[in-house]
Amino acid sequence: MNWLTNKVLPKFRQLTTKQDTPDNLWVKCPDCGQMIFHNDLQANQNVCTHCDYHLRITPRDRFEALFDDAKYDLIELPEVPVDPLKFRDSKRYTERLKDARHKTGDTDAMKVAHGRMKGNSAVIAVQNFEFMGGSLGLAVGEAIVAASKLAILQKAPLILFSAAGGARMQEGILSLMQMPRTTVAIQRLKENRLPFIVVLTDPTTGGVTASYAMLGDIQIAEPGALICFAGPRVIEETIRETLPDGFQRAEFLLEHGMLDMVVHRMEMRETLCRIIDLLGTKLKLPPAVTKTNGKKGANNASDAKAVKEEKTANTRKK
Repeated sequence: MNWLTNKVLPKFRQLTTKQDTPDNLWVKCPDCGQMIFHNDLQANQNVCTHCDYHLRITPRDRFEALFDDAKYDLIELPEVPVDPLKFRDSKRYTERLKDARHKTGDTDAMKVAHGRMKGNSAVIAVQNFEFMGGSLGLAVGEAIVAASKLAILQKAPLILFSAAGGARMQEGILSLMQMPRTTVAIQRLKENRLPFIVVLTDPTTGGVTASYAMLGDIQIAEPGALICFAGPRVIEETIRETLPDGFQRAEFLLEHGMLDMVVHRMEMRETLCRIIDLLGTKLKLPPAVTKTNGKKGANNASDAKAVKEEKTANTRKK
């Protein structure tokens, strides 16, 4: 009896007990409601295999899908003051930052990387909506300025993927000042005759739409992306009228001349490479900084030194 109790019964219970499975094995499509196996979804770049709905994608997955052989170098972004206004609503801003960093593994809402796209050098900046709604604050402003400077140094195009709910209210006027600041950074890029390509993803709204997200030489959007300043609900409540179907979606904006093209995510790399070729930017990448494949690799000090030397040389020429 001891043999049955101690040996057979535990083994039988182990075989018949329902095994726990991870919660993220299956993902429900927000549009069609179909369940998608996570491996299939990842292989399709987070695009629903049933209805083609474009789910959100992380910056790292975006970089790997765009750069040659999924190889790239993240640049180390400048540090910014944390909670300069000592802001608090239902919880402290510092606590919200801590939660967002724990959730995403990122320090803020934008990452910048450089590498090659079909042999051409390119700088890519990606906003992460999962980090406090991708909101524009001091850190994102610094990231765009740094991306612009790096593109100028490397004589490379800057490709920016926007996804944001607007300016970060917890930083007040400091976040609003990033709108003109990023506009100036993009203008410097254009003064150097370098392409600025914007890819608007779902959603791109508020102060981001009113600044750098609509300044591209080429304006692209992913299918179905919400692109607006004020959302449709706010507009309907203000004007007390019903808006047309698809209002403020990528396809609607394309029909009304606000976009150059709407591109499926699976075709994004080929499209961007073709645009870079057409714009005549067959430019060689400078000597590699430190090959890290996604880890901090670029040296801000050396970049700053290069900028200073370039300014000195220009002054002497004058």
